[in-house]
Amino acid sequence: MKKTRGPTNKTMPAGPTAADATDGNDDISERIRATLAGAIGEGALKPGTKILEEAIAEHFGVSRTVVRGALGVLESDHLLDRKRNRGTFVAEPSIEQARNLFEARRKIEGLLLDLVVERATPEQFEHLQRLTDDEEHIHHHGDEKSKTVLSGKFHIALAEIAGNPVLTEVLSKIVARLSLVMSLYEDERKDDCGADHHRMIVAALRAKDVGKARELMDFHLADIESRVRLTEGQSDRHAFMAVLETFS
Repeated sequence: MKKTRGPTNKTMPAGPTAADATDGNDDISERIRATLAGAIGEGALKPGTKILEEAIAEHFGVSRTVVRGALGVLESDHLLDRKRNRGTFVAEPSIEQARNLFEARRKIEGLLLDLVVERATPEQFEHLQRLTDDEEHIHHHGDEKSKTVLSGKFHIALAEIAGNPVLTEVLSKIVARLSLVMSLYEDERKDDCGADHHRMIVAALRAKDVGKARELMDFHLADIESRVRLTEGQSDRHAFMAVLETFS
């Protein structure tokens, strides 16, 4: 007589769970955040530009709820500004905010130099040297966008070598917000990205001369600040000049 098999303990493969869907949305939300932050940092999205939630949702294939989550993070980082009954726009830093950002950057970068002298390895100094070499190449062969991006990378690399993730995160956010300040208030455009300044800073750090490195960094940051005119109306003038450059 043929025996009948009883129920087995085998289980069917589990389908997607709510947790899986949440993780997927988190990944896409981070991609959206990084995409917009990169576009803002490189000047592709100018201060005052309206953010089109529907277009972002369609491009990434997600709901507007997921998009709003990413925009909320950028808003908390002061890169976006949500205006009641109007929508979300790329932030337009005020003159007071610009001054505070420059001041905070000077203080933080000075502290980072102390930590770099204490903690940097020969290999890390070589990495900084390669960045300055890349800057020199971009200076002669690249466009303005490339110069700006690479210059910012040097300062973030310094922060990472300092070995304090909190300071690195703070500086990264300050540098991102200062890209908006430069877009709004820059008065004098120079055909360089600070490669010479960076190279001299690296040399001073390698020699463990933190005093010299501080002096060079102060000069470098003052040079950047000298390019902006923090006056009422400068942002409107800058936007109008950009239109003339585009269409003339």
